[in-house]
Amino acid sequence: MGKKRVTKKANVNLRFNVLTILVYIVGIILIVKLFSLQIVNGAEYREQSNTRLTRESTLEASRGAILDKTGTPLVTSKMEFLLEMYKSKVDTESLNQSILNMIQVLEKYECSYADTFPIKMDPFEYTIENETLIKWKKNNNLEEDITAEQAFYKFKDKYKIQNTDLQEVRKIIVIRYLIAQNGYSSTRAVTISENIPREAVAEFSEGSEKFAGINIVVKPAREYTSGNLASHILGYASKISQEEYKTRKAVYDQNDIIGKTGIEYVFEEYLRGKNGTKQIDMAVDGTTTAEYVAKEAVAGSDVVLTIDANLQRIAENALASNIQKIATGGFGKVYDAKAGAVVVMNVNSGEVLAMASYPDYTPADFVGGISNENWAKYRDNEAKPLMNKAMQNSYSPGSTFKMVTAIAGLESGVINLNTTINDTGVYTKYRDYQPRCWIYTDYHRGHGYLNVSGAIEKSCNYFFYETSDRMGIDNLVKFARYFGLGSKTGIELQSETAGALASKETWANLHPNEAWGPGNTLQSAIGQSDNEFSPLQMARYISMLANGGKKVDVSIVKTIRNADGSETSREEINQFINKKLGLEQDTTEDLQINQSYLSAILEGMKSVTSDSGGTAYVRFKDFDISVGGKTGSAEAPNNKVHAWFVGFAPFENPEIAIVVMVENGGHGNYTAEVVRDIMAEYFGMNTQNIEEDMTARPYIEILQ
Repeated sequence: MGKKRVTKKANVNLRFNVLTILVYIVGIILIVKLFSLQIVNGAEYREQSNTRLTRESTLEASRGAILDKTGTPLVTSKMEFLLEMYKSKVDTESLNQSILNMIQVLEKYECSYADTFPIKMDPFEYTIENETLIKWKKNNNLEEDITAEQAFYKFKDKYKIQNTDLQEVRKIIVIRYLIAQNGYSSTRAVTISENIPREAVAEFSEGSEKFAGINIVVKPAREYTSGNLASHILGYASKISQEEYKTRKAVYDQNDIIGKTGIEYVFEEYLRGKNGTKQIDMAVDGTTTAEYVAKEAVAGSDVVLTIDANLQRIAENALASNIQKIATGGFGKVYDAKAGAVVVMNVNSGEVLAMASYPDYTPADFVGGISNENWAKYRDNEAKPLMNKAMQNSYSPGSTFKMVTAIAGLESGVINLNTTINDTGVYTKYRDYQPRCWIYTDYHRGHGYLNVSGAIEKSCNYFFYETSDRMGIDNLVKFARYFGLGSKTGIELQSETAGALASKETWANLHPNEAWGPGNTLQSAIGQSDNEFSPLQMARYISMLANGGKKVDVSIVKTIRNADGSETSREEINQFINKKLGLEQDTTEDLQINQSYLSAILEGMKSVTSDSGGTAYVRFKDFDISVGGKTGSAEAPNNKVHAWFVGFAPFENPEIAIVVMVENGGHGNYTAEVVRDIMAEYFGMNTQNIEEDMTARPYIEILQ
């Protein structure tokens, strides 16, 4: 046993000696290598180190496109060239000359560049005043009483500019001042000029030794290919604000663009794509020696809308023309009409085929930052062109609400299809509130006996006063909610209004010191009181009337196509939208509407457009497609009357519902022209010139 222990100890010593020898050998190799690096080849490696900088640059992903349902591009990204500048190891004189060379090329190709230096020449003057000027002088260590000319020469000396041409001096100062204000380094650039032409890019590339530290960046820029078309739907994208950047630093750079409104905002996470990286090697004097892609950029997803670009264009043009016609007395009387909206919806799917708001705006104005002049133009316009009136505003619906009252009355059993109510002109049941039917106001008579279809055709207030009084407000509210009135539709756009549904609850919130009375119920029945709905909500309501009472899921996004060719599932889109917009599930009771009741109401709507006594007959009497419709004139604050027309077609097998509303448009009959023109486009008809026959029937009856 003792012998074995001696052998084991000898083996351990042997292994230790071998390990020690290996360590010595490795150490000698490292010493020799270090000697070679520092002594033998030191000068060569130091020279290489001093003549090479490696920097990482961002490859910006192309932002996804926004397309109409046919694939027509509405928003795309075009590639632009941007000139930026990094800090390089050149002396001051070389830097100044390089800047002048750069400016000369930019001016040769008429490229604008950042100029924030607050002194102009010929004569020398400050371009800022008062407290701003005092603060600027203090920040730049200048005497308070220094003149503009003296300050100019101070900067010339500060930047050690030797040039004698003062125009050239100022150009150099402008860029040096920009650099001082924004800061730059060998790894962080300052942007000099955007959207420079290819000819300028070529000249910068060919003579790179003359331009210290410059770099050309290929940057995707947003392009709204159809001008103002669908501006309220598309929205706009612009440079990220400081507030937005603070909460998004992990994903965005300070110069990134980000969706601000519309589809651009809501689907920002899909549209933006994923940036890549590019490696750039530069010599010490700032010239590029090599560059290569380290990580490819991934383009953003394309968002495909449900709208049809041609139908959208017709809708916008028809709405604008109609508002102008109303405002200039084209229907016989001048109304101060300046704004309106129209919505076209598939009655079965709830897809929005067109949605227009007037006046519109130019999304391209916001790309790269909106000018003060353009912002003032939008801000000061009392018609609020930046607001989407189709879904962000709500209005009293007037008589277009009467179909809800009719359904509620029939379903609650207080009237039936054979019930007739005698309109005597004035509803006298309550001593303290005795409203009149519209016909009494002008002719001092009532409509006489009417059933529910006739009441819809004649838009008889009295009939709906009595119906609502019999059933009470709670029944009316139940059916109005079922048709989605007073609640958001869930469309994939921001800032949708829920509107307001007249009810005891709403009244208590808006009028806490007043009790709900019978008069409130009567007013609610004809679309007044606290009732206020968006045109989009009204389009959903009319779609449900036309499709047999079935609920529809309103949508303006058909699909999302990803860069790899796949499509995002509808379930994922819905979950994303619900979370981003804070939408809640529809919890209203699922009602089964009696089809015979619906048929009677739709027949009344058909009479509105097809019978000589109908309130929109004059607009559709020669139309080739059968249309169900309803006019409405809703009283609004400041003695205004909002004009509505709601309709669907073809009557026999409905496909589309159209709702148009003009603020202070006077009479719903006027707005029916918009619906006719849109239907003519949708059904492939030539736009018809409908003769206006105002003499065949009493004037007021046509206008209701």
